[in-house]
Amino acid sequence: MSSPKSRKIFGTDGVRGVANVEPVTAETALKLGRAAAHVFAQPNGRPHGFGGRPKIVIGKDTRISGYMLETALVAGITSLGVDVLLIGPLPTPGVAYITRSLRADAGIVLSASHNPYEDNGIKFFRHDGYKLDDAIEARIENLVFSGEIEAIRPIADHIGRATRIDDALGRYIEFAKSSFPRGLTLEGLHVALDCANGASYKSSPCILRELGALVHVIHNAPNGRNINANCGSTHPEEIARTVKNVGAHVGISHDGDADRLMLCDEKGEVVDGDEIMAIAALDMIKKGELVENTLVATIMSNFGLDETLAQAGGRVLRAQVGDRYVIEEMMRGNYNLGGEQSGHMIFRDFASTGDGIVSALQVLRIMVETGKPLSELKRCLSKYPQAQRNLKVRQKRPLEQLPDVLKMVKDTEAELDGAGRVLLRYSGTEPKIRLLIEGRDAGKINARADLIAEAIVREIGA
Repeated sequence: MSSPKSRKIFGTDGVRGVANVEPVTAETALKLGRAAAHVFAQPNGRPHGFGGRPKIVIGKDTRISGYMLETALVAGITSLGVDVLLIGPLPTPGVAYITRSLRADAGIVLSASHNPYEDNGIKFFRHDGYKLDDAIEARIENLVFSGEIEAIRPIADHIGRATRIDDALGRYIEFAKSSFPRGLTLEGLHVALDCANGASYKSSPCILRELGALVHVIHNAPNGRNINANCGSTHPEEIARTVKNVGAHVGISHDGDADRLMLCDEKGEVVDGDEIMAIAALDMIKKGELVENTLVATIMSNFGLDETLAQAGGRVLRAQVGDRYVIEEMMRGNYNLGGEQSGHMIFRDFASTGDGIVSALQVLRIMVETGKPLSELKRCLSKYPQAQRNLKVRQKRPLEQLPDVLKMVKDTEAELDGAGRVLLRYSGTEPKIRLLIEGRDAGKINARADLIAEAIVREIGA
């Protein structure tokens, strides 16, 4: 397997960057399409162009650059004799579901998630809707650069064809609704919804309304350039303001590809991924539905989550940051609930990847069943104070080459004396370094975070 350091184009979540700048160009997308077509056709034992032709699903979010990349991918895939099924704008989890539903050999999503519109990305799913492991990504990348498949040139009827699937949106809507109990409805519940001008702009409002909710929607008019622009899960102040303005019982906020969410209670207070996981895990423990009473979170999740689950007879298993690593850990132990503080939630009983609306429906179900408002439910988690700093960097130098910064980190850990922690890591998807300090004294950890952040900016700040 290739390590992250040896990769040329794949990051922690597929290929991502500024659209029309390498590696997110039409030229590389065409090569990725050819490489993916070659790799995903192989497990089925079907020679190129000889009956039972393999097929790959392509979906996207609402970025204007999606047209360019989609066209290039289609050209690459069909040039290898593999068919393409185009489903248009749909949430990332919708693409994973449609890949399974249509029994395709793989799925591809064109999205840069919560990044601004000028970015885009190419993410791959296996035939079962799960993200690729490192070995398959390394194989695809090797084919992009090696020229190994240049000689494979099907002709005439052996060239693949592209077909548009018109009912993909309806299929996904029915799938998401099926995660909500048939005996319940959302009648009487007023929901505010922020679609981030992204891939959920049609699906999420429809799902909630068909389940009976009164829905007030904002940021559901994508124009190719306004995705995530001062809206969505990275700007929770928007949904908080809306909830208070319209008097909603709950607010739901997606990111651009709707694989994550943030919630807002009826008081206008944000409910993050840790609180959502605590609410869901405790409910599942009570019902005997949480496998081995284990929740999979990441190293970024609040230590209060561990204490909350321990009191209920559960435990938290921690993975590296990134929903793919959470899912890998879940699959290793066959666990059925995992997620990130940032709002990626994986309810594996229903979905193979993070799904913002399916996750929201699980919390709405608990609200309906218990009759409790979200402000009361979230009190189940008592958090340690956290100080987080996300800093743009001009280069990602190895941390060991930042001795002054590492000394400050070590000194901070000594000061916390076991009653907290310090995490420092580079983002896998953006030119940023992320600092988290957790401890009992908010004032002290924020002061230390500021000092460390200043040292980082001096060394490698953008």
